[in-house]
Amino acid sequence: MLKKHFLFIPVLLSIFLIGCKPVQSQENKSVNVIDVVQQQYDILYDSIQSRIGQKFYIPRAIKNGHIKYARSYDWTSGFYAGSLWYLYDLSQNDKWRVRALDYTERLDSVKYYTGNHDIGFMMESSFGNAMRLYPSKKYDDVIVQSAKSLLTRFRPKAGIIQSWDKGKEWDCPVIIDNMMNLELLFHASEISGDNQYRNVAITHANTTLKNHFRADNSSYHVVDYDIETGTVIVKETHQGLAHESAWARGQSWGLYGYTVMYRETKDPKYLDQANKIAAFIMNHPNLPTDKIPYWDYDVKGKKDTKRDASAGAIVASALIELQDYVDAALSKKYLEFAETVIKSLKSNEYLAKVGTNKGFILEHSVGTLPYKVEVDVPLNYADYYFLEAMYRLKQFKK
Repeated sequence: MLKKHFLFIPVLLSIFLIGCKPVQSQENKSVNVIDVVQQQYDILYDSIQSRIGQKFYIPRAIKNGHIKYARSYDWTSGFYAGSLWYLYDLSQNDKWRVRALDYTERLDSVKYYTGNHDIGFMMESSFGNAMRLYPSKKYDDVIVQSAKSLLTRFRPKAGIIQSWDKGKEWDCPVIIDNMMNLELLFHASEISGDNQYRNVAITHANTTLKNHFRADNSSYHVVDYDIETGTVIVKETHQGLAHESAWARGQSWGLYGYTVMYRETKDPKYLDQANKIAAFIMNHPNLPTDKIPYWDYDVKGKKDTKRDASAGAIVASALIELQDYVDAALSKKYLEFAETVIKSLKSNEYLAKVGTNKGFILEHSVGTLPYKVEVDVPLNYADYYFLEAMYRLKQFKK
């Protein structure tokens, strides 16, 4: 099984690309993708060294032609370190291990962060990956303390982990992204032997399963709860086309999250939900031929409609794990879809040429289009899940 915390196994030094030809893209016929990625991340690493010691120092995206930096408490803060870990796994070049360790340990104080639910993203992508190579009591303590911080946001009467604080729009909002933070809780229970973390993860997943999904198994982005009764106040899609539309990355988070839930519990209802979400994504009539979705599945695709490479990368990574839990026919289908996505992301349409894109790997991701934030730019989490998908695929083929 492709459990995230499996022991490190060295992988081959290079991966050669046999590209596919997505819409309006030239085929990369013989590109050493890992060599390209290493050159790009050397450029990115060199460009951010002057930021060390500043509050904002982690590369997140590009804004107005310049690198947009994030602080340690930004929800994306762990992805850069995580990408360095996967780059070391894929290349066996020791400089990436050294750099990954540096950027991981800079996030140590985040273990006390309670400002929102995103500590799971931040710590599993960084420390969670580090622990594959460096199992230690120190890192165990980081994961457990991080889980304790996340539990401060658990609302037992509503049965959910509150995503954001109460504001003008919502009282107790929960977003589908929150499914990605549950892996931290399972990891903490595994380390500590304390099932309170695991039980909260299961409670949250069950409540989300009950309230977040439509009849077609697409999900809302935000569900707002009465914190005392658990009554649903409103269901919305904050970052999508409309409240009843299927925001692309949200569907990816749901697929990945329920795949993790099945891995950790073996409860068949989670596998069933993961399969249903996969079917929604893979069979959607608006999905382009290269399998990289538009930023929302309900957007009618035109020449200038924005794609979301990050949503595609997350789907590919999730499907490579999910195929391990299903029958042979479905496994083959999932693997073929994931490989198509990865080949598309390796094509000229999405893989940045060396020296471009400020050193980021992938082009054409979308953060929040309705609010014109991070539209058609590289995103550090797109790079992260792309590298994770390639690593998982390589491990599977071995």
